[in-house]
Amino acid sequence: MEKIPSFTINHELLEPGIYLSRQDHTPSGDVISTFDIRMTRPNREPALTPRALHAMEHIAATFLRNHPQWKDRVIYWGPMGCCTGNYLLLSGDYISADILPLVKETMVFVADFEGEIPGATPRDCGNWSFMDLPEAKAAAAHYLKELAEATHNNFTYPA
Repeated sequence: MEKIPSFTINHELLEPGIYLSRQDHTPSGDVISTFDIRMTRPNREPALTPRALHAMEHIAATFLRNHPQWKDRVIYWGPMGCCTGNYLLLSGDYISADILPLVKETMVFVADFEGEIPGATPRDCGNWSFMDLPEAKAAAAHYLKELAEATHNNFTYPA
């Protein structure tokens, strides 16, 4: 079986950042851009907890799908299985620099979020109590600091 491209990235060199993971073309010709929103240094820092990622998923997805400029282009926001970040899928041909302001805005929203987590009820979510809002907020704040010091290496996969 052929190794998929995402498993060919050297995770030992990967830094927190925003990486264009892939671009796919639908049969109608639309472009879907998949971004790796890498929040930790894989295998060198603790991964995010699943509870923090779940809370972040609910908050960020709700924010993005209501964003005045981006809501019609957001396809998906969700956690990576390795718990080192999230995926953001957008309709359109974008590079990391195009979405840096959006990702920062999203993380500010998560870091500053107060109140009930959207969709965190037994009726709305299959594991509604499996969330940690304080950890999600702390992870978003930490990631914002990482992005503030970002360089080219935080937007281009290592060779």
